[in-house]
Amino acid sequence: MARRKASGGAADAWNTALRLLARRDYGTAELRGRLLAKGFTPAAVELAIERGLELGYLDDARYVERLTRTLLDSGRAAGPRLALELRRRGLPAELIAAATTTAQTAAGEETALRDLVARRFPAFDFAGADAKTRRRVVHFLQRRGFALDRILTELKRNDS
Repeated sequence: MARRKASGGAADAWNTALRLLARRDYGTAELRGRLLAKGFTPAAVELAIERGLELGYLDDARYVERLTRTLLDSGRAAGPRLALELRRRGLPAELIAAATTTAQTAAGEETALRDLVARRFPAFDFAGADAKTRRRVVHFLQRRGFALDRILTELKRNDS
């Protein structure tokens, strides 16, 4: 697949940014990186970013909120893993801290854990499972960022 070389102009950078934003939301740093990787000049990229911010097409707070909800609802990330995923996308630290605090206090993680266990392990019986199966399930949930005490509480709750 041949890749078109970007001319580097501000209008081209803006058009490319619009095409990218039409597909999905981006954070400011992530969009900046994508445009630079496509060969646009830093000045053209900054103009496109500023225009996106002015028009409301780019909003890091909105992006963090949506991404946090998506990662929690899908069960892909919670707790420290959630913060890591948000940091990986170059989002501001204060927005990451606010998002992780909100996720923990709003019972978002508990609901996400409950839904993930019900979806991924519907017939799992903690009391009846052998040690290897227990470890496999617990480690899967820990890799997703859930705390061990919450995992064990949820798995034992399902036994009743």
